[in-house]
Amino acid sequence: MTSVSRLVVLLVSAGLTLGVASTPGAAVAAVPSGAPAPREGGSYVRLQHPQPVADSARREVVEVFWYGCEHSQLLEQPLEDWAAHRPSDVVLRRIPAVWSDNADQDVERAHARLFYTLDRLGEVDRLQSAVFRAVRGEGLDLTTEDLAAGWAAGQQVDAQRFRAAYESDEVGRETAQASKELARYEVTELPSLVVQGSYRTGPVQAGGVDRMPAVLDDLLQQQVPAAKH
Repeated sequence: MTSVSRLVVLLVSAGLTLGVASTPGAAVAAVPSGAPAPREGGSYVRLQHPQPVADSARREVVEVFWYGCEHSQLLEQPLEDWAAHRPSDVVLRRIPAVWSDNADQDVERAHARLFYTLDRLGEVDRLQSAVFRAVRGEGLDLTTEDLAAGWAAGQQVDAQRFRAAYESDEVGRETAQASKELARYEVTELPSLVVQGSYRTGPVQAGGVDRMPAVLDDLLQQQVPAAKH
């Protein structure tokens, strides 16, 4: 997807989300409680090529995001709230977006490396919102090892451990793989959520960023029910 076409998708998304402002961290008005139940082709789409889940014993939700994306930042708090109360057999995985045909791909790749570094250190849950605030709210450049390490040190992350993870082969491989992940999950907008490797929703399908967690719940109940013991 080109930068122009992706911008069109995001603008359409903004139009569907009631009250979205163009400034970072803007509030999103709630969708009325009487919103229609999710349906295929409406609130979500079925992947043409379903993907295996990382752990067949658990139900899986994958979030695809970018630290530089306003809509990804708007999803973060609702998604954190949802994750805090998710069923015990549901695992949330995050994948940073790197668009291979995009003028921003170098920045996206650097942000992906930062994410995978924090993930390797077990710091994503604690610092995910903080990275969004730094990038979107404060306009910080975190695209080099020195800049990212300096910021992380200010978040009480050991600098030596951060640099070791940042330079590790594992983080390098995960960063290089990121653009392929978007293709695997047939992502066309940010943020996107994929349930059990088979169903994808986003701001356009769900009718707004704040509706996405509700679509998750309905998909988990209707399409991927918990196993009976």
